[in-house]
Amino acid sequence: MNRKIKIVADSSANILELDKVEFASAPLKIITDKREFADTEELDVQEMISYLCTNSGKSKTSCPNPNDWLEAFGDADDIFCVTITSGLSGSYNSACVAKKIYEENNKDKRVFVIDSLSAGPELRLIIEKLSEMIELHISYEEICQEITKYQQTTGLIFSLESLKNFAANGRVSPIVAKLVGVLGIRFVGKASEQGTLQVVDKCRGEEKTLATMVGYIREHGLKEGRVQIAHCENEKAALKLKAMINESMPRARVGIEPCRGLCSYYAERGGMLVAFENF
Repeated sequence: MNRKIKIVADSSANILELDKVEFASAPLKIITDKREFADTEELDVQEMISYLCTNSGKSKTSCPNPNDWLEAFGDADDIFCVTITSGLSGSYNSACVAKKIYEENNKDKRVFVIDSLSAGPELRLIIEKLSEMIELHISYEEICQEITKYQQTTGLIFSLESLKNFAANGRVSPIVAKLVGVLGIRFVGKASEQGTLQVVDKCRGEEKTLATMVGYIREHGLKEGRVQIAHCENEKAALKLKAMINESMPRARVGIEPCRGLCSYYAERGGMLVAFENF
């Protein structure tokens, strides 16, 4: 008997559908004093970004609750669930609660919850690797083992022109946030092994920022693997970064995507997140 297999992720993955494997997204929410934005297919991301840029009130994000995850699970038999880092969100813990409920109510079904320890395009790398293994009919148990190993071979670096929303949510200090954007200074950071944010450098201007990111990726092992660039209304810089990566590492395979709601909230206008395979 064939088992129904499904990949599920929260909306920080910037993915709405997959070509060959069933997929569902559990939306995070962006909440302000006056409006709430659900990070679904219907979200007008550009309108949300414009609103947030002029909003002087408080804002925050909200992770999917267990019922959101259960709805995304549907009736699948084997589920691979990928969440934004537990270092920034309660999405992983919520998914684990949903897993327990789902498996208790369906004794023959299984859910493997993956804490990405990252966000955005690194989730895409994980999800695409899962999809590849599912298409090859690799067993559930082996996929669980192999995807855990694969996570050791990926990384994330990002550049931000504003830290307003990070500071508002207590993710960085207000002092650090005030430095970013002043005199063209941009924050370059990475996702740590614990899934938290770490400063790599503070750069002045786009050229220095992009060169710093390319150097970091090269130094951390990228040769011919995949690179995924997610940008928040900054396609011009994303294309420039892609060209610089291809020039420095010609065998790398580079993709570009726009950020959806949650990633746009934290990246803010001009920000970029870059995931890469370090082999």
